[in-house]
Amino acid sequence: MTTKRIGYSRISTADQTVDSQKDALLKAGVDSIYSDIYTGTKASRPELDRLKDQLRAGDTIVITRLDRLGRSTKDLLNLVSDLQDKGVHLEVLEQSINTSTPEGKLFFTLVASFAEFEREIMRARTMDGLKAARARGKVGGRKSVMTTAKINTAQQMYSEGKYVTEIAEVLGVSRPTIYRALELQKSA
Repeated sequence: MTTKRIGYSRISTADQTVDSQKDALLKAGVDSIYSDIYTGTKASRPELDRLKDQLRAGDTIVITRLDRLGRSTKDLLNLVSDLQDKGVHLEVLEQSINTSTPEGKLFFTLVASFAEFEREIMRARTMDGLKAARARGKVGGRKSVMTTAKINTAQQMYSEGKYVTEIAEVLGVSRPTIYRALELQKSA
């Protein structure tokens, strides 16, 4: 199995060209080049998606600058983490980063650590927000479709011998909702 060196270029505005990036990538000896034109209004990068579909373990993505690969720090961290998971190397020409070297592996590890750190911070903030909301008496999740009146009606109909399917149709809810409501009434 042969590994490939694949170039990727991206421009941000209509008045830029990918020519200088392509020249640098060709000089670096890439086998092929994928190029996206990103205007800031569209989030998709079809050529980057095509490139990622072609990647195999051991391949190397070559870019001119780190900012050409990601639209934001978060986007870049996620992408680099995905590449690491696939066993794909990254070479950044202007910043002299090559993840096939020990220094480059250190870079990959640091980037992955920052991505994990960012996820943990977001998780902690979410948990703090939920805790604060609960302290104020807020309960998360969707509101129940079963009001107290519907629960009482369901209980009465069930005690009169009505079938759960019929009760569900009358109250406009699903059968599992009726079963849960009746079970809650039983345990209360």
